[in-house]
Amino acid sequence: MKDPDIKNIEAKKLVGISLHTSLADDKTALLWKRFMSRKDKIKNKLSDDLYSVQVYDEGFIEGHFNSQSIFEKWAALEVEDYSELEEGMKGLKLPGGLYAVFTHHGTSKEFAGTARFIFEEWLPASEYQLDDRPHFEVLGEDYKGPENPESKEKIWIPIKKS
Repeated sequence: MKDPDIKNIEAKKLVGISLHTSLADDKTALLWKRFMSRKDKIKNKLSDDLYSVQVYDEGFIEGHFNSQSIFEKWAALEVEDYSELEEGMKGLKLPGGLYAVFTHHGTSKEFAGTARFIFEEWLPASEYQLDDRPHFEVLGEDYKGPENPESKEKIWIPIKKS
């Protein structure tokens, strides 16, 4: 895996659905099934790129995170504004700031290896530390599904200078 691109972005407005989950009781497939059946009703979207967002509590930043830790997971699209929210959809503002952007290539089952590289190898050796903002993945045109070994997604990790 190669080193990330470091990008400074403006805040983004997302619309989607969310739930609380953990790695041990992963409800990601359920979340995405619900979202995909309703995503075409989202108005004023900026692109077809899908956003998978994780909102962790401060324990994650402090290193107190394990497979039982509960976090908020979102399935969403980026929108121009929140003027036309469909029933059952919510808005989420992703704060702007500095992000390390990695590319995961492979299946969702192989994601753990990518995460190990990011959090156990790259981050400790870098001049950065985690920032307390949501983490997200962008599933764009190169995303071919969770079980496709040719699938690619961009992983955005919030960082700040150490």
